[in-house]
Amino acid sequence: MENSAKKNMTMWMGVVAVVVLALVIWMASRSANDEAPLADGEGTDISDMTSTEDTTAGSVNTSAPQSATLSYQQALVKYADARIQIDSTCQVSPNNVTYKNGTNIMLDNRSAVTRTIKLGSTYTIKPYGFKIVRLSSSTLPSTLLMDCDSSQNVATVLIQK
Repeated sequence: MENSAKKNMTMWMGVVAVVVLALVIWMASRSANDEAPLADGEGTDISDMTSTEDTTAGSVNTSAPQSATLSYQQALVKYADARIQIDSTCQVSPNNVTYKNGTNIMLDNRSAVTRTIKLGSTYTIKPYGFKIVRLSSSTLPSTLLMDCDSSQNVATVLIQK
């Protein structure tokens, strides 16, 4: 009986080792293939630090003088809990969010190309630029699906009271 118990224990240890090894390999391949959103101040180039708010059509600050626009660092602080980041493949982070009606959010383009974003209205965001937009709806709750260039439904934004 003792010999059988040792065989069972050895077999289970082998199974656990194989499962752990498979998880490690899966996690390593997943992180190598996925482009994670940039952490604040991490992996950014000089254009990130010097970009200012895009106050063209659609921005809540269209009439603000250039000197009154936000720098990228100021916007990261001010909109830390209200930012949707768009990467070089039109993937967004976060991709499922809820905001209160009338909330201003930061649409943050972290790619080297101009993006056309549809989120209720249509916004054009310059490379490595950002735009501050107001989310509002007369009927609540309201669900907005976000499109990025030709990619559709890359994010879901729920607007609540």
